[in-house]
Amino acid sequence: MIIIDRNEVFELLSMESCITLMEDVLTDLSSGQAEQQLRSVVPVRQGGLMGLMPAYLVRQEVVGAKLISVFPHNHDRGLPSHQGVIALFDAENGAMNAIVDGRRVTAIRTAAVSAAATKLLARADSRTLALIGTGEQARSHLEALLLVCPIKLVRVWSPNTAHAFKFQSEMSALYPDLTIAAADSAKQAVADADIICTITSSTVPVLQGKWIPEGAHINAVGACRAQDRELATDVVEKAKLYVDRRESALNEAGDYLIPLQEGAINSEHIVGEIGEVLLGHAPGRASDKEITLFKSLGLAVEDLAAAAYIVEQAKLQGKGITIAI
Repeated sequence: MIIIDRNEVFELLSMESCITLMEDVLTDLSSGQAEQQLRSVVPVRQGGLMGLMPAYLVRQEVVGAKLISVFPHNHDRGLPSHQGVIALFDAENGAMNAIVDGRRVTAIRTAAVSAAATKLLARADSRTLALIGTGEQARSHLEALLLVCPIKLVRVWSPNTAHAFKFQSEMSALYPDLTIAAADSAKQAVADADIICTITSSTVPVLQGKWIPEGAHINAVGACRAQDRELATDVVEKAKLYVDRRESALNEAGDYLIPLQEGAINSEHIVGEIGEVLLGHAPGRASDKEITLFKSLGLAVEDLAAAAYIVEQAKLQGKGITIAI
């Protein structure tokens, strides 16, 4: 068995490679070449949770799961909110093949999926990006979206002003050709934005429908429980909604379920899965005026696909720690 730590994940999984991996695995999921169960979640006191996310990649003959803890208030302690591992097993004989650090995989693959959705759904000339949130996912999403869109201007907002200015300073140094501005409000951040990413730990709406420009594309990434949401009802109501997996959205996506319970939308409001759009089985953007919305929940198949690739690269490059079990 091979063990891959966080630093090696960073070395072995590039964002560019991961975008392609996510396109492939989402296509496999929608075509029956990958399977997964809904995540099992155990609530923990102080607002945390422990989740188990199992899946099976048919073509790769890999089965496994991600075990992850989510403690949103860790940001106040200087700790990451998401921590975990991905375990890979041989689907033919059940042998345990690898343990891969899950934190960095989660950061990369989540942004890569948003980039894959953005490639499909945003206008090709999208140049202005709004980031609502300034954590690890804000950094990963900026990296990923720069690979798929000709972004020139980035506006970022956080309820913590110091975090927004820190993000602006660090990302301006990393991307000197970009104009990066800290906005005074979420409303100001999304004004005239072509692409909007909500990547917060909020459980209540941070984005209102009346703020959304015509023709924008939204990646809603943060809320992942049925009772939580980042988007006001009118955002979802006015947008064409796409998901990573229907079953997951029907059970876990408060951004969809709450407007549905309110009667603002009906059960047909989900246009399709991203994998279905990639396969040509669901329509994408039909005009430059439409507002498109991708609700990301994060899937076990995404974690397994990324981890399997990392293990393959580790073997080729002589990285990782091999142990007998």
